[in-house]
Amino acid sequence: VVFLESKPASAQKSAGKMGGGGASGGGGSSGGGKRGGRKEDSHWYSRLQKGDIPWDDKEFRLYLLSCVAFWTTITYYFFLRDGGREVTWKDFVNNYLSKGVVDRLEVVNKRYVKVVFAPGKTPVDGYVWFNIGSVDTFERNLETAQYEFGIEGENRLPVVYSTESDGTFLLSMLPTVLIIGFLLFMLRRGPAGTGRPGRGMGGLFSVSETTAKILKDEIDVKFKDVAGCEEAKLEIMEFVNFLKNPKQYQDLGAKIPKGAILTGPPGTGKTLLAKATAGEANVPFITVNGSEFLEMFVGVGPARVRDLFVMARKNAPCILFIDEIDAVGRKRGRGNFGGQSEQENTLNQLLVEMDGGSSSCQLSAANSAGLNTNRFSALGPPDIKGRASIFKVHLRPLKLATDMDKDALARKMAALTPGFSGADIANVCNEAALIAARHLSNNINQKHFEQAIERVIGGLEKKTQVLQPEEKKTVAYHEAGHAVAGWFLEHADPLLKVSIIPRGKGLGYAQYLPREQYLYTKEQLLDRMCMTLGGRVSEEIFFGRITTGAQDDLRKVTQSAYAQIVQFGMNQKVGQVSFDLPRQGEMVLEKPYSEATARLIDTEVRILISEAYERTKQLLQDKKGEVEMVAQRLLEKEVLDKNDMVELLGKRPFTEKSTYEEFVEGTGGEDEDTTLPEGLKDWNQERKEHLYLCSQMIELMC
Repeated sequence: VVFLESKPASAQKSAGKMGGGGASGGGGSSGGGKRGGRKEDSHWYSRLQKGDIPWDDKEFRLYLLSCVAFWTTITYYFFLRDGGREVTWKDFVNNYLSKGVVDRLEVVNKRYVKVVFAPGKTPVDGYVWFNIGSVDTFERNLETAQYEFGIEGENRLPVVYSTESDGTFLLSMLPTVLIIGFLLFMLRRGPAGTGRPGRGMGGLFSVSETTAKILKDEIDVKFKDVAGCEEAKLEIMEFVNFLKNPKQYQDLGAKIPKGAILTGPPGTGKTLLAKATAGEANVPFITVNGSEFLEMFVGVGPARVRDLFVMARKNAPCILFIDEIDAVGRKRGRGNFGGQSEQENTLNQLLVEMDGGSSSCQLSAANSAGLNTNRFSALGPPDIKGRASIFKVHLRPLKLATDMDKDALARKMAALTPGFSGADIANVCNEAALIAARHLSNNINQKHFEQAIERVIGGLEKKTQVLQPEEKKTVAYHEAGHAVAGWFLEHADPLLKVSIIPRGKGLGYAQYLPREQYLYTKEQLLDRMCMTLGGRVSEEIFFGRITTGAQDDLRKVTQSAYAQIVQFGMNQKVGQVSFDLPRQGEMVLEKPYSEATARLIDTEVRILISEAYERTKQLLQDKKGEVEMVAQRLLEKEVLDKNDMVELLGKRPFTEKSTYEEFVEGTGGEDEDTTLPEGLKDWNQERKEHLYLCSQMIELMC
């Protein structure tokens, strides 16, 4: 997000004249203002659309004369000219040559022969003609035919050769003329023949023009629709306050920030915050996508960046939002094996425009390569209080059962959805409404929300997928191993539900309630590894063989083991060191440690996983009867919840939190703190300067 502050009084007056039309024109405006509007109105194409025939326009007269000449030629050659009647060589010989009615033959363009009849002996109106393959063949055939009919000497038909313009040449040139005309039209009118009058040279050159849109009153998303990211929301609110009341900050000697970066995983509300800003701010909001700077033509990206900031300066004060900026804002110099890439050139131009702006337009922006803005807002998955606030927003339009309280439901759902982003919560609420409608319910109840959470976590339930009895039994014992291992391990997450109904890509799943914590001990990570290995261990104990069903479990265990040793320094032999693990799909040319360290790491990872496996095996052998009971009940009911587990295994021997009130206990209140600082009470209102000075004087006097 980049914003441009107000210009000096003279510049503001100038900008008001030049950019006012673009600011108030809505999304379709390109920022041309009144001057661009007059140019567009004077163009003959625009005048013609309004019903005014621009006879005084030289360009219009040229187009008109060209069209008239073209269609006159086409009409004459293809519609008005007498084309005669075509006959065959045999018809000519039998019907005309043999009867002596032919005066002469005229070979036209060496392609066809026109038959001219003797005066007073015309058997048909007009003339007839026939095609010939070649002149030599025609002359031989004519000589043979006259010899057979006894036509000798001076009685033989004279043959005249002539050249006529029959439109064939024009027809052959038509494709070339059309292509040249189309290119000229594109050069003058712009892409798709529409052009952008008043903006640049137009045509093919307009590919370098920015595709940004200016929005003002076209978005109905407000800040009341944004929840769960209060810190980032305050940052954006303060941006609008910067534009409305810059004196509040400048009087204290503060420099107004140049921009802000909104970073975070997908679905955390970055674009939603930008839309809310556009909906709340009373200044022009210019939006563009980062991928629109990347085109197949070299140099288009930097040119569009320059044009974008020209538009922004014309409409200052305004807010400029570049969505998905990581399309051009990746780390510079990475993965570029030869020469300058177009992506890097675009990024460099973006940096130049932000740092090299005039004093009346303090500009900056941000990307993952580290642009020099001084505001970073990292949006991660919301905590339990944030999730409750987001649920309250998305529950507003839903028709709930009469006995359900929205605030209580929001808190309960927040406790059941750890790690969910704002987009996931929106999907849960929408999915619950769809499930209720699918079952013809008059309203949405608690069961619908629980089914929606399962749908979002595990995917679509596959009732049509048929498992063989042996496979179903294996899946039941596998999931029972997970459930029992987690039940008797202190640091494992509390179990909510275990099922052997195929869902998504899995044949069975267990749903847990992870703790809201950011620090993990070595013992906690080990218990999690043991719980994850419970399925593979259960298969080995009860069947004496293993299957491919534990592939995802082994991947998670391997990642956890490497993270403990390579990143968290939790191994005595490797020591207190930390190295970054390569991300998925990232090319690693060389490791940051030696081959000896790599071998040591691999050895310690295997030892750690083996210890966790043996510990899990010992636990499940001691609890073999419990695993058997859970597996048999799973084969019978297919889905077990926490009450079933308590009935089979007894109460879990460790304390656990399950309600919203237990999770937020000791965190300073049950709801998210949404109070605004004093300076942002009227964040979107422009304060009168004399009222502001009066308040400052009263404060000093007090």
